[in-house]
Amino acid sequence: MTGALAPSKPLTAADVCDRCGARAYVRVLLRGPAELLFCAHHARKHSEALAKVAVEIQDETKLLSGSKDGQDSGSAN
Repeated sequence: MTGALAPSKPLTAADVCDRCGARAYVRVLLRGPAELLFCAHHARKHSEALAKVAVEIQDETKLLSGSKDGQDSGSAN
């Protein structure tokens, strides 16, 4: 085993922010099997701290600009 990470699966509407419950657009993989999920707002707010502890950060916030109405319907933040 090389220790390489498996490709991350896409985030879905069922994935919610661990801080506020809004739709998650960022997955932070930590050492071991642990992961954290964040909405775009909380991912930006905690980005410096997350970068220090993350093994991998899966950022799908680009999907927000591609929405039909231009808004993140899953977040009140």
